[in-house]
Amino acid sequence: FLANIETHKITHIYLVPTMMSRLLKLPEYVRSRFDLSSIEFCISTGSPWPHDLKQAMIDWWGPVFWETYGASEIGFMTMASSQDALERPGTAGRMHMGGSVLILDEAGQEVPRGTVGEIHARMDVFGDFEYSNDPEGRQAAEKHGHISVGDLGWQDEDGYLFITDRKKDMIISGGANIFPAEIEAVLIRAPFIRDVAVFGAPDAEFGERVVAAIEPGPDWSPNADEVRTFLDGRLARFKHPRVIDFHEALPREDSGKIFKARLRAPYWKDAGRKV
Repeated sequence: FLANIETHKITHIYLVPTMMSRLLKLPEYVRSRFDLSSIEFCISTGSPWPHDLKQAMIDWWGPVFWETYGASEIGFMTMASSQDALERPGTAGRMHMGGSVLILDEAGQEVPRGTVGEIHARMDVFGDFEYSNDPEGRQAAEKHGHISVGDLGWQDEDGYLFITDRKKDMIISGGANIFPAEIEAVLIRAPFIRDVAVFGAPDAEFGERVVAAIEPGPDWSPNADEVRTFLDGRLARFKHPRVIDFHEALPREDSGKIFKARLRAPYWKDAGRKV
């Protein structure tokens, strides 16, 4: 991959955060071997991109990165430059092309800036849509003329958007809201982890427990205790996975995203409930 960039003097490139995480785990002597100065523009989307990984890529390739957030229903609704990323760690950027965003609570009321709620957006340049054989789902997705795809987040006073997690992925354990994306962002930093997915499983006492499905990196013998040791001091104890599973390869959708529903299904099959 790096050799192709150097050989063909590639200027524009698209990468998802998982790819960049794997690039950063290459030994320094490998990374420094290639001339990547031809790259002028790199766009990333598809999943949250932890700030420390973003900082490391900017240090390596320079301020060539743009992050976008969007969905099939609403298009690319925000853009964040490398400068935005450095000045506002964790932001997905601001609305562009005349779009607007509302952050709503469960009652459909707009929440104050800085408060987490469900993200609803409207892009006037993007056409309307429908869900195949699901008109009720289409109707439920819209509030105040804005569409939600089920993501939670908040805006700062300047209108920059911060994504917290998928609403359906949020884990409620012992009355506490736990966001898998936060745990994944910590675990992916471990040099011995290639990829990871975190989700909730039924628990008789706490309602749900945290499960981490891990794809090990090369030359590492999977060891749950080593994972727990890595988390100590990096993540609040109540957010630590109570179950750690290892997979030779995590299942993926056609888009390349991890197929969480497939990982989650065996745990919930006999639970008699879905949440």
